[in-house]
Amino acid sequence: MAESIRTFWKGYLRLALVAIPVRLVAAERAEATPRFHQIDRKSKQRIRYIKVGAGDRKVASEDIVMGYEVEPGNYVLLEKGELDALRLETRHTIELTQFVDANDIDPVYFERPYYILPDGDVAEEGYTVIHDALRKARKVGVGQLTLRGRENLVALYAGGAGLVLDTLRYDSEIRDADDVFSSLSHQKPRADMLEMAAQLIESRSQPFDPSSFKNHYADALRDLVKRKMASGGAVPVESETAPGAKVIDFMEALKRSLAPAGETPKQQTEKPKRKTPAKASRSKTSKPAPKRKAG
Repeated sequence: MAESIRTFWKGYLRLALVAIPVRLVAAERAEATPRFHQIDRKSKQRIRYIKVGAGDRKVASEDIVMGYEVEPGNYVLLEKGELDALRLETRHTIELTQFVDANDIDPVYFERPYYILPDGDVAEEGYTVIHDALRKARKVGVGQLTLRGRENLVALYAGGAGLVLDTLRYDSEIRDADDVFSSLSHQKPRADMLEMAAQLIESRSQPFDPSSFKNHYADALRDLVKRKMASGGAVPVESETAPGAKVIDFMEALKRSLAPAGETPKQQTEKPKRKTPAKASRSKTSKPAPKRKAG
C-alpha cells in the first residue's frame, strides 16, 4: 500500500508567464532513525526543560529576548516583535530565474530535498513539460522560495518520473575552500602512486545504488528495542501531555515499532499478491555528480 504523503506547502511553479499549481512534500523520512525522549529512571516521568538564569532562577517566557553577540560578552538584544517584522510573507510562488548545468552547483550547497507534485489533473501537462525539458537539457532551474518567513535559494531538477526541489545554502553560509585548504603543501604525488589510485578507483566504479547501503546504527537500535520489548522491557511513562499510566498491549506495540514508515501492523501482515519493484524511478534521477567548490 502506498505511503501516506502529507502536503505542507501549496503554490505555483512559475516559468516566465506560465504558472503551474504544485504542492510540496518532504523527501526525507522522519521515521528513518529512531528518536529518543529523556526519562527520569526513578519516577518514570518525561524530563521537562526549564529556562533558568543565574543562580537557577526560573525565567518566565515573557522575560526572554534574543541576543546577538557582536563581540565576546557584548550582545544586541532583539525583541520577538522586531524579529517577526523581518519575516517575509509567503508568496506561494517558486519563480525560476535562471538555468544552470547541474554539475555547476557544488554539492556543499545542497541542503534539504523535497518532492514537487502537480496540484490537480489540469496542472499535470505543464508539470510534465517542465520535467521533460529539464531532463532533456540536463539543466537545473534556480530561484527562490519563501518558507516559514525565510527566503530560500532553491534548485529544481528532474528526478526520476517527477521534479525534485533542493533548498540551497547561500554563498555567505559556505566557508571558502581555498582558505580552508591553504595549509596543505600541494606536493605533487608520485606518478606510480597516482596510477595505482586511478586503477583502484576504476576497479570499484559502478552506478550509484543507495539501497545497497544500510544504516547499521538504526537497524541495531531497532533490534535492541525489539529484544527489550519482547522481554517486557517497556514501561508506562508519565508526561504532561499524557498523564497517568495505561495498559500496554506489548505485542501490538512491538508490531507498530517494527512496521515500515507509514504502514500499520495490519497492512504489514497483508502481503500483496504480486511483488512490484520499489523505487524504480529513484535510480533514474537526472542530477549528475556536481563539481566541487573552488579549490
